[in-house]
Amino acid sequence: MTNPTQAIVGRGNREGAALFRDWFSGLNEAAEEGRGAAYVFVMGSFNEILKSFDLPVVFPEINSLQTAVRRVAHEYLEEAEDHGYSPDICGYVKADIGTQLRGGAHPMGRIPKPSIAVVTNACNTYLKWAEAWERMYEMPMVTIDIPGTRYAGGETWSGDRHFENDRKYVETQIRELIKTCEEVTGKRFDIDKLREVMGHANGISRGWKSLLDLNKHRPSVFSALTDGTIYLGVANGLRGDERGAKYFADLVEEMEFKVANKIGTTTEEEWRLIFVGVPCYPIFRRFNELFTEWKGTFVHSTYLWFASGGSNVGFEYELADPIASLAEGSLISVRDSMDSMFHHDRVVESMLDGFHVDGVVYHPIKSCRTVSTGLADGRRALGERTGVQSLFIESDMMDRRVVSEAQMKNRADAFFEGLAVRRNQELVSQ
Repeated sequence: MTNPTQAIVGRGNREGAALFRDWFSGLNEAAEEGRGAAYVFVMGSFNEILKSFDLPVVFPEINSLQTAVRRVAHEYLEEAEDHGYSPDICGYVKADIGTQLRGGAHPMGRIPKPSIAVVTNACNTYLKWAEAWERMYEMPMVTIDIPGTRYAGGETWSGDRHFENDRKYVETQIRELIKTCEEVTGKRFDIDKLREVMGHANGISRGWKSLLDLNKHRPSVFSALTDGTIYLGVANGLRGDERGAKYFADLVEEMEFKVANKIGTTTEEEWRLIFVGVPCYPIFRRFNELFTEWKGTFVHSTYLWFASGGSNVGFEYELADPIASLAEGSLISVRDSMDSMFHHDRVVESMLDGFHVDGVVYHPIKSCRTVSTGLADGRRALGERTGVQSLFIESDMMDRRVVSEAQMKNRADAFFEGLAVRRNQELVSQ
């Protein structure tokens, strides 16, 4: 007889990895058949519209990080640099350019060429990156301008005059995207199919928010750094897909089982941490071990906010008026993902008590100025307001040439030693 614990615990990681491989297999099939794809980004993919036109959807950010996880990123980076791209620019961009120069050859399968690119302003690099595809393939590029938060803590919501103006502005752009998709695919827009896709997207958003909230429990039920990367892949690649919605329903069931049975992501949980930035993928496993060896676990991260396109807010579409609701959801979610980068000190502060956080790990990287700029100032501001201890550890998300494992280990060890000293002092003073 199968042990219930063995059957359910770890199911999300196993099934997530399988779905991820299946998704790449579908892209490989599209490439082999010569079908064009839609190239999008994680912060505002508009997957719902694209899937309603049956367009294969490619996330170049995900493709690039996979080259690093599989330890071949340097080959792609060097190929792009030999082609004239500067060593200073985003490593994701260069790995993708390397992929394009290789005719789509990738460790996970061949990537199809783009028929259309959909871009938001959530990251300044997105715009120039998509322009590179536009030059290479002479295909349409649609830019969706998402108004961001005007100042920290100044969000507006449905019913507010400024919010409604912003929502209508986004809706107009979505309707223009629909027209372009009709021209590219030769298909008429089907609003009922959009409703179906958005219904599945609701399941993923609902599951994603529930998943994050479940990590407030002690012990934590998943690692925001390692497990979270698997979940992100499914949340982005299969957004609007029935399989993705079922996966997240099953994943929440698994995590609720772990909470009920007090099963943690590690056998011992000594330190609960928040991660700020993008992981170090060139030595991903070893990078995680720098913290797990001290019985530290990442209970949350800003990465799970911005790299999920703001799905953490759990916004669910109103299917009776799908285009207006898609505009509202895109405005709320993409705005939130931008806030998690630009106002990260406020975002982290909001997590501290609910997630019982002992320390914060900041990881600025050479490749991404958008994520890394201001981390030092935000760290100082957060420390002054809350007193939480933090670690500032620099490397890169792609380029192993600027990753120093020994230096990172020294800093991580000192950080945990400091946490232990502080805890002992607090116990003595009680």
